[in-house]
Amino acid sequence: MALETSLESPAPVRQIANAVAGWIDRLGAVWVEGQVAQVSRRPGMATVFMTLRDAVADISVPVTCSRVLFDGLNPPLVEGASIVVHAKPSYYANRGTFSLYARDIRMVGLGELLARLERRRQLLAAEGLFAAELKRPLPFLPGTVGLVTAPTSAAERDVLENARRRWPAVAFEVAYAAMQGPRSAAEVIEAVERLDRNPAVEVIVVARGGGSVEDLLPFSDEALIRAVAKVRTPVVSAIGHEPDTPLLDLVADVRASTPTDAAKRVVPDVVEELRNVGRARDRLRGALAGWLAREQAGLDALRSRPALADPRSLVDARIDEVAQLRDRARRTFGHRLDRATDEIGHQRARARALSPLATLQRGYAVLQDSEGHVVTSVAGVAAGAPVSVRVADGRIHATTTSTETIDREPDAEEE
Repeated sequence: MALETSLESPAPVRQIANAVAGWIDRLGAVWVEGQVAQVSRRPGMATVFMTLRDAVADISVPVTCSRVLFDGLNPPLVEGASIVVHAKPSYYANRGTFSLYARDIRMVGLGELLARLERRRQLLAAEGLFAAELKRPLPFLPGTVGLVTAPTSAAERDVLENARRRWPAVAFEVAYAAMQGPRSAAEVIEAVERLDRNPAVEVIVVARGGGSVEDLLPFSDEALIRAVAKVRTPVVSAIGHEPDTPLLDLVADVRASTPTDAAKRVVPDVVEELRNVGRARDRLRGALAGWLAREQAGLDALRSRPALADPRSLVDARIDEVAQLRDRARRTFGHRLDRATDEIGHQRARARALSPLATLQRGYAVLQDSEGHVVTSVAGVAAGAPVSVRVADGRIHATTTSTETIDREPDAEEE
């Protein structure tokens, strides 16, 4: 019902706000199409805030949705995407703001196309077709480069001219195919497989210039992706420009940002390589010259040593050492002989001092009976018995006339 107001009877703000909220609430859920202008996810909140802008007029509306709905979108919703939301209009009377509470969000137009491509990418990635361990290295200097491109295209000219400018001797095997349109994927597959069967081709480049997302759709075709994953020859993807990322870039062994970049990746720069060879040659020469200088210095040091400068110096020094050792041996041997002679003299003197003959030479004599026994007591000799007296220079034979006993003083030991 319409509000009845007048200058004399105005309605309060709350009444107008509640009336507007009631009218909007009776509108019910509606489908709204627009472009996402802003997305805000506040930490700790279960609600995601967005701004939906009209595609033609400069009009935008706030949109809210649950975090569960937003996180469940595949691919994730980003700013700039075109969507259709099933939402309930709401008017918050306390703040006087209008918004839509989204219950369902769906991609439309380009957004839907990108969503299908994202789902395809996830499926192929789950199969492992994009795995890094499957990537094959490019040959350093391929004998023949296979090129898949459109006839008389700018991409073909960029690849051929830049590659031959870098390495003039490079050879190309070009296989033409449609680079857009419904026949593009099948023709590119046939060209890639034909080049892969050629044993002379060592790397394959698939090149195309820039274009819209719809123009580049054939290079995200599932059949093409699987065909490239099966070939044995390394594949370089040079589709579009740097921002363009068709699925062929993910399955290829090397992704080039542009056809010109692909030419730089497949062949080396002859000028740079000659420069590297020159630097390597200079390093080898320097290393060899340094090694020779060190060896020559070592030889000079060896030759300057006294042993090699005058080999006889070692012999002369050893001769002097031998002479000194011989003199020392002679002195030592002489000293030993002298000590031995003195020792023999001392032993001889001691032996002579202990000899009975020396005692006899001092005037003593040894008395023996007729049987040769030494007479030590008068009791053993009778008067008239023959005896012999042993002196220092001989014997005296005699006969006893008588014997006499003499009393001797006792020894100190006997006392």
